[in-house]
Amino acid sequence: MKREVLISETAIRKRVREIADQISDDFQGTTPVLVGILKGSIVFMADLMRAIRIPVQMDFMRAASYGSGITSSGRVQVTKDIELPIEGRPVILVEDIVDSGLTLAYIKDLLKGRGAASLKICALIDKRERREREVTLDYSGFQVEEGFLVGYGLDCNEEYRNLPDICVLKE
Repeated sequence: MKREVLISETAIRKRVREIADQISDDFQGTTPVLVGILKGSIVFMADLMRAIRIPVQMDFMRAASYGSGITSSGRVQVTKDIELPIEGRPVILVEDIVDSGLTLAYIKDLLKGRGAASLKICALIDKRERREREVTLDYSGFQVEEGFLVGYGLDCNEEYRNLPDICVLKE
């Protein structure tokens, strides 16, 4: 497969710093819990967390929506849950990409039900092409119309996650 750079490492680095500055300002005086959605968010979350200027804690969740082929059933199963208590705490969900919105909406509702004081969503990529469930992104890196994206944590069959740029895969 051929890949074409869509968002450069330099542009990503700049945008991550801008988002981190905004989060630092918005959450001044608190210690938010960053909850990364595995596996794709790990690279973004590591860079974001290091750029945030206030104390933060971190945890991870992993969820899957099952269906047939490329069609989601809309049923989401949490396969790794957070371990930190979040009741009364500000929480920021950190995603690599928001596509259909189904998994993210489910996780948001789940964590709200556990008594988070506030819940914000931070995603590196907002890709609306296949959006089935509307979710509001409080912090968004880049809007992308379409394409199969890899790099900077995004994968294709567990490959390409380590690329420093975000690329579009082409046949």
